[in-house]
Amino acid sequence: MLEQVHTSVRTKMQKTVELLGSELSKVRTSRPNPAMLDAVKVEYYGTPTPLRSLASVSVPDPRQIVVQPYDRAALPEIERAIIKANLGLNPVMEGSLIRLPIPALTEERRKELVKLCHKLSEDARVAIRNIRRDANDEIKKLEKGKQISEDDSKAGTKKVQDVTDNEVKVIDQLFEKKQKEILEK
Repeated sequence: MLEQVHTSVRTKMQKTVELLGSELSKVRTSRPNPAMLDAVKVEYYGTPTPLRSLASVSVPDPRQIVVQPYDRAALPEIERAIIKANLGLNPVMEGSLIRLPIPALTEERRKELVKLCHKLSEDARVAIRNIRRDANDEIKKLEKGKQISEDDSKAGTKKVQDVTDNEVKVIDQLFEKKQKEILEK
């Protein structure tokens, strides 16, 4: 039973870290990243459709993203969706594709983005601690129900703490990496 608790904790914490990684990849840096457009939904034949399903997204050079729709008729809708997504990007239609020039970030905007990343990281840490608390409560219930011994309970709690420490370290590394990306010019 203790092993089920540990497996559950590990899985939940890893999902939390993956979610943080996904959220951080959407935060804009001075370098273009196709993941910046992952949240864009295009109204395609009356259905909100992810941009990635309607077009290929590439980064041909360090200052722009190119969106090439599979269906040329969707071009105006894709442009409208990018503007509506409020990413701070101004799409430029060029024939059958859309170019998104990436403007350089101001120092003030960089600091705002670092604060946003810090908040996302802190939210992930809080989620990790909540998972740890729930797991420790579960272990205590097992001990009170005489399903595990006191020694097993202590060992289980220590193992949960080790997993927590490891995942928090990964969160810190993700934040540091993203902060470095944002602040580099």
